[in-house]
Amino acid sequence: MADGPDHAGRPFGAGEPSKLLIGGRWCSGSDGRRFTVEDPATGSARGEAVDASPADALAALDAAVAAQLDWARAAPRERAEILRRGFDLLTADRESFASIIAQETGKPPSEARGEVAYAAEFLRWFSEEAVRIHGRYQTAPDGKLRHLVSRKPVGPCLLVTPWNFPLAMVTRKVAPALAAGCTMVVKPSELTPATAARFAALMIKAGLPAGVLNLVPTMRAEAAISGLLADPRLRKLSFTGSTRVGRLLLAATAANVQRSSLELGGNAPFLVFADADLDAAIEGAMQAKLRNAGQACTAANRFLVHEAIADEFLSRLGRAFEAVTFGDREGAIGPLINRNARDHVHALVSDALARGARLVTGGSLPEGRGYFYPPTLLADVAPGSRLLEEEIFGPVAPVQRFACDAEAISAANSTPYGLAAYAYTADVDRALRLQDELDAGMLGINSGLVSDPAAPFGGVKHSGLGREGGTEGIEEYLSIHYAAIGRGNQRSRDAVLDPATAAA
Repeated sequence: MADGPDHAGRPFGAGEPSKLLIGGRWCSGSDGRRFTVEDPATGSARGEAVDASPADALAALDAAVAAQLDWARAAPRERAEILRRGFDLLTADRESFASIIAQETGKPPSEARGEVAYAAEFLRWFSEEAVRIHGRYQTAPDGKLRHLVSRKPVGPCLLVTPWNFPLAMVTRKVAPALAAGCTMVVKPSELTPATAARFAALMIKAGLPAGVLNLVPTMRAEAAISGLLADPRLRKLSFTGSTRVGRLLLAATAANVQRSSLELGGNAPFLVFADADLDAAIEGAMQAKLRNAGQACTAANRFLVHEAIADEFLSRLGRAFEAVTFGDREGAIGPLINRNARDHVHALVSDALARGARLVTGGSLPEGRGYFYPPTLLADVAPGSRLLEEEIFGPVAPVQRFACDAEAISAANSTPYGLAAYAYTADVDRALRLQDELDAGMLGINSGLVSDPAAPFGGVKHSGLGREGGTEGIEEYLSIHYAAIGRGNQRSRDAVLDPATAAA
């Protein structure tokens, strides 16, 4: 394994491949393999990354294990200050991070800058949570024991992050792990390795000790991750990705009973009731559907609109979709991540049209470079269409009509997924009822955005386990310990209170 600079410096220079970070050293890998990273806005190669082998992944775990005790013993304030410096550095370096994100994902510059700001907030939020890890002391109800409850770091973690938000999904996992006192191996998406490497370099600059954060991008993810999960020294997995892969990873954690946080697929309903403010609903639909070209697990996947306003909603949303620019880096929305992703989205649209859906706008493959797809609106999509059952992950909005609240709620819940949902209504009682009756971990009421570092992010059913963000996020990286403390010699205590009893 060839070593780069010691615990300092950037992960790669001009023209160099993005490297691994193991034990505080930038490495070229044990077998010298590399892979090419594509720019989805052009369809051409934008650079290379070192391809970590399974042996490299285990070396990264060795480093995390070696650093765990010292990092767990670090004062909460020390951990907090490193995270806060990371926030300050990331905020100051916003433009260069946005540039890398734009090149790796194809996001327009404004969206890339927005992701940097969002990602930085996880560092700030968990810098504040690091000093608020609470315990509990109490006397047992029968008075015979004292209960001391404390929280300790879970231990070395494996953090597996996706490509669609290559910086924010890293900080959303890394920040609470660091705040809790856990070391980690980060396996970023092979589609966006440079963003993760640049962030790891930033955390080194912020003062993170060697071995606390280790980075292993790889094209051999199955072998690398399997080897790590088979090692009993690894104590936690946090994964964001598809439900199919999440199930496999959850099964693999069973052998060593590793803690697991899984943020998986979604099929978010977007409900528009007859009393909704249509201006707000259209604005929210644009946010919930077209953010990152629909490539978000929280993206609105199915639009359920009351029949009394469905035609007007379709007309207005169709005009809004047609006004969206795309096709180059300056457009309002960027490309899909690769050719397979675009082909998948187009196949879903074709299936819906074949089943009788009406095309309002979009729906055709554009010419030119890159993997762009037009904002597409489909009316009266038939039950059984793949668009209604699968996660679209693209800028496509299928619309169905409903006649009453019960029908809307039943349709919204008719999926094995339960990550996010959206609803537009002026009725407070209805909004509160939706919170009770919709099977979703997150609900946007008159809002097309639900993500916030200060709020718990996560779903129910097949959308995953655990929460990220909020006061709940750090709990995923802490284990609970309880000590039962005896109250000493009862006779001796009684003597203090009543000497005559002791004499007897």
